[in-house]
Amino acid sequence: MGQANPIFDNETLGWVDLIPPRQSQPKISSDLEAKWLVIGAGFTGLSCARRLAEINPKDKIILLDARELGQNASGRNSGYAVAHSHFSGAYKESDLEKYQRVDRINQVGLNSLRTLVKDNTINCDWIDSGIYHTAADSSSEIECDHFINYLKKREIKHTPLSNEEVYDHLGTSWYKKGVKVDNGALMQPAKLVFGLAENLPGNVELYENTPVLNLILDKTNKVIVPDATITADKVIMACNYEKFEGAKPKQRLVGVTLSGSITRVLTNEEFATLGSQSSWGVLSLHSGGATIRLTDDRRIAIRNTAEYNNHRLLTKKQLIKRQQIHRQAFDNRFPQLSHVPFEHLYSGVEGVSANKTNIFEKFSDNLYYAGCFNGSGITKGTAFGIGIAEYACGKNSSIVKDCLALEKAKWLPPKPLLDLGAWFTTKQRFKGVGRDR
Repeated sequence: MGQANPIFDNETLGWVDLIPPRQSQPKISSDLEAKWLVIGAGFTGLSCARRLAEINPKDKIILLDARELGQNASGRNSGYAVAHSHFSGAYKESDLEKYQRVDRINQVGLNSLRTLVKDNTINCDWIDSGIYHTAADSSSEIECDHFINYLKKREIKHTPLSNEEVYDHLGTSWYKKGVKVDNGALMQPAKLVFGLAENLPGNVELYENTPVLNLILDKTNKVIVPDATITADKVIMACNYEKFEGAKPKQRLVGVTLSGSITRVLTNEEFATLGSQSSWGVLSLHSGGATIRLTDDRRIAIRNTAEYNNHRLLTKKQLIKRQQIHRQAFDNRFPQLSHVPFEHLYSGVEGVSANKTNIFEKFSDNLYYAGCFNGSGITKGTAFGIGIAEYACGKNSSIVKDCLALEKAKWLPPKPLLDLGAWFTTKQRFKGVGRDR
């Protein structure tokens, strides 16, 4: 066929820049047949393929990705395995069932990853350190109080932090207050993706650099890729925000593009100014606030821009412009390190729905979809991968029930109204962000 690929970006930037290169798996170059086809080899697809293989050890399972492993959203996030989600606003007793359900889903993903990392000795800088949530401005201070009250009501282990205590922990006086949630882990996301792929069951075949161009639905699905056709009894779409011809319409989510910068390795003297923790992760209590990581190898990563860019990564010119925003936010928080240069610059796209929920669906007897994680795809995406595999195999497990019970993503209008609405919604994300940006 030799078709060009006009759909998928292939920017070779991200957390993969920080680790030694790996030998990628080949792309599909001849027609294939399989019982199962999983589209997307991020956290959801890797988890789904693994669970399918466990349930169906004699079935051939094809797992493919449009790019090289680690160049998808899973290798571009900031490396937070969240156990307890932050729900904006005051605690509502009427929403307790929802809170519990979301946390159960998170915990399934976290427990699965924790076990896989341990059992397979995956070197991904995994640390069960807990996660910091911080407030730098007045609006997020109020949100911090709401979140602490929520944690108390739910009896979730946490530690409220004053301005001085945040400084002691993190080495920055920028935040007015914060809270550390004990449960939750950090890791180098690209290392984790590589490790999960290297330890897939033997009946899973992974192919990279193989974008789907078209899906022809019939009694058996025919999936068209640039140089071949894949015929599969059942197809599971684990491709987050991306779509292709023939797939069921996904006008309930958009791809929001984020960008971040990562410093060089800090010297011992520079590292000594960053508080009492060897590595840490900070999530802002404002939805548009900066995400900050002190990595295991002593770098600081900052992510603080989000925009609608027609579901695409940013160009080099756009990235350089965004880095000025990263620089200002970094210097605000760490004036003692304002001389430290950024060494890496990247963008990534997250799937976002209008009502901040997810998509977990059976479109037909042979087509399933799991995605749209609103920026929390490590634990939730892993859990959804397990759930969608079990759902497609006819199992009525607790994770399947929890995923099916989530609020449905709201319908979004088609283009050009979709573009206008997505742009406006993303702009609203930063309303009142102030010092938290």
